[in-house]
Amino acid sequence: MSFNFDGKIFRSSTNTDNGEVGAETVFTYHQQAGVVWAEYEGGEIVKGHLVAAVLASGQLDMRYHHVNRRGELMLGTCLSTPELMSNGKIRLKEEWQWLCGDMSSGRSEIVEQ
Repeated sequence: MSFNFDGKIFRSSTNTDNGEVGAETVFTYHQQAGVVWAEYEGGEIVKGHLVAAVLASGQLDMRYHHVNRRGELMLGTCLSTPELMSNGKIRLKEEWQWLCGDMSSGRSEIVEQ
């Protein structure tokens, strides 16, 4: 199944403790062919951006960066797997890793609003 992310708004539903995205973080997604990008902010995030390539599997191979409330510039990589929920909305199940700081990894989910 292919997904169209253009104009979709997402909010975080779960994240591991080492992540900075939370329930107050809102993502605004855009898409042009096989390229997806988004802006995000809220909660611990002052301003963030991501860019992703849509893989043949439908997953998003993503890189992200943001400035947090402590004024730190953070960046990482993420593999997002989209799924269609029973209400017709999209959920992204994410496996991510920081490319700075402690280089730790985690899992999160964001859900279309």
